[in-house]
Amino acid sequence: MAGLSVIIITKNEALNIRDCIESIKWADEIIVVDSGSTDDTVAICREYTPHVYSHDWPGFGMQKNRALDYATQDWVLSLDADERVTSELRSEIEATMRDGKAQGYEIPRLSSFCGRFMHHSGWYPDYVLRLFRRGSARFSDNLVHEKLITDNKTQRMKNLLLHYAFENLEEVLHKTNQYSTAGAQMQFQRGRKTSLTGAVLRGLWSFVRSYVLRLGFLDGREGFILAVSNAEGTYYRYIKLLMLNRKA
Repeated sequence: MAGLSVIIITKNEALNIRDCIESIKWADEIIVVDSGSTDDTVAICREYTPHVYSHDWPGFGMQKNRALDYATQDWVLSLDADERVTSELRSEIEATMRDGKAQGYEIPRLSSFCGRFMHHSGWYPDYVLRLFRRGSARFSDNLVHEKLITDNKTQRMKNLLLHYAFENLEEVLHKTNQYSTAGAQMQFQRGRKTSLTGAVLRGLWSFVRSYVLRLGFLDGREGFILAVSNAEGTYYRYIKLLMLNRKA
């Protein structure tokens, strides 16, 4: 049977990484690329695998490509530290590698937000391309919201990948700031421009799309909070882009 490399990038993920690796410790190879953790992340990872490497932080896409370059098995599964492979998904992955009908596979992801798994709001089913034959795909160079790029045939799997995305509002606010900054930098590098009116309208549209069009109201209180945080993240991304253009 073909082997599986699991690749994970980390920074200060001590609260998440053990459960993540426990869910895939059956893999043939586990590769972790860390970018300067100051907690116990690296020590925990070394309990499970010798393949733990330290690098600077160039952005999500380039860091995941660094991890991919360390992989040696026929198949690669890319995971984030806050994701978990269920036993059902493990069985499907193993069967998929035996059959090998496609070069890559999208996995449906169920994500939690402040303690609630979200079944609407544009979050489900969230198909993510994560399982692929080594050499058939590479990550985009995006600073954030990176994607696997492939010209090969892909299929969809059935069993869920669990994603514990945001445990509390403090984490929501931290990541909103982090991702909006990276998003603004990417748009600035591409020569994009905006205005104050444009930032406001894009933020409002993000709320309407998440809460109304994508049925976020069916996710209860958390659906409303998520829609507001999406609007804030969009607004801040474009305001930061406006400021970068002014400074330039």
